[in-house]
Amino acid sequence: MQQFRPGGFNMLPPVVKNLLIINILFFLATLALSRFGIDLNKYLALYYPASKQFGIWQLVSYMFMHGGWMHILFNMFALWMFGNVLENVWGPKRFLNFYLISGIGAGLTQILVAFIRLQAHHLSLTPDEMNMVYSEGYKILMSGRNYSDPSLSFYNIILNIPTIGASGAIFGILLAFGMMFPNSLIYVYFAIPIKAKYFVMIYGAIELFSGISNQAGDNVAHFAHLGGMVFGYFVILYWKKKGTLL
Repeated sequence: MQQFRPGGFNMLPPVVKNLLIINILFFLATLALSRFGIDLNKYLALYYPASKQFGIWQLVSYMFMHGGWMHILFNMFALWMFGNVLENVWGPKRFLNFYLISGIGAGLTQILVAFIRLQAHHLSLTPDEMNMVYSEGYKILMSGRNYSDPSLSFYNIILNIPTIGASGAIFGILLAFGMMFPNSLIYVYFAIPIKAKYFVMIYGAIELFSGISNQAGDNVAHFAHLGGMVFGYFVILYWKKKGTLL
């Protein structure tokens, strides 16, 4: 394990610092432009590939979009809390690669789960109905409405409600912290100590249960979180196999 000299541990290493700045700037830009009727989520959030709004760059840009103050505060606090340790151990380049791989992996997982849900739903839509959703569904959702028909409504939600947030990448970082420092104590609510390895396992189990139970009203991409952890896990295994983890 790498040892740190006194004063050698950077509490705000460069990649973590710049990720914090970029996320905050994107969030403030989203708020500012919304006053002029410009919705950045339309261009930078991650849409299902069949949507008219989809762009391949969204697999990266969605990580810098957030839906509210609590959303960004929680993610940025977790990024600093766990990310600064990992960047000090791995160095800036490796940490950034891990962050991006976990985040992109989370986005791909979200798309895969959406595809599976569409297939499992056994949609009985005609081509004309699907084209109708494709052409007008986004505008209907933006007006705060949806189709009354359950199949049309479900298809529209999958197609035109995007995924946003750094949470997938953050969950990858959380997984990495638990693997690198399994016996480190994490204080839940700043009061309850729990070892990092158990914290990660509990959080992963909660996300899996929440995703399977499909609680439609919570507005959280649980499987994207799990995807970030899974992709992060295989990256760490690859580095271990090559002997380059540290």
